[in-house]
Amino acid sequence: LVSEWSGTSTGRPGEATVNRTYVFVLGGRYLHETSVSVYAPQERNKTGERHEHWGMFSYDRTRKSLVLRHFHIESFVNTYRHVVVEGSPQLVVFESESFENFSNSWKARETYEFISPDEFVETFELAAPGKDYDVYSRATLRR
Repeated sequence: LVSEWSGTSTGRPGEATVNRTYVFVLGGRYLHETSVSVYAPQERNKTGERHEHWGMFSYDRTRKSLVLRHFHIESFVNTYRHVVVEGSPQLVVFESESFENFSNSWKARETYEFISPDEFVETFELAAPGKDYDVYSRATLRR
C-alpha cells in the first residue's frame, strides 16, 4: 500500500474523487493513511462535501493481529481487527471492534481487494443493529 493513490468512489454519499497516501511512520512501526474524498454537488447533497479521514494500521503482538483505526473528520473513530479470509489472498478484511462518538451496537467492515500491484478496491460496509452488512461506499484506487 505504501504509495500515493487516486481514484473514484460511489455509494450512499454519491460519487467522489479520492486521493490517498500510505506511509510508514514512527520508525516503520505503523502504516499511516491519509484520505480525502471530494463529492461534487448532487441531488442528495446540494453543496457537495469534502470527507477526510486518517488511518493507522498497527500490529498487536498480544492478539497476533493487525488493527486498523480510522479517525474521521466528523469525530468518529472506528477500531477494526483483521479477519483472515481463507483461500482469498487478494482480500484483506477488517471488522469493527468499537466506535468512539457513535453507537457500538452498529458494525462496520472494511474490505481491500487487490486487483493488481497498482490497483485495489476498498469496500466500506455498515450494519445497523440486528441487520446485515450493507455497502455504504466502494472506491477504486490506482497508483
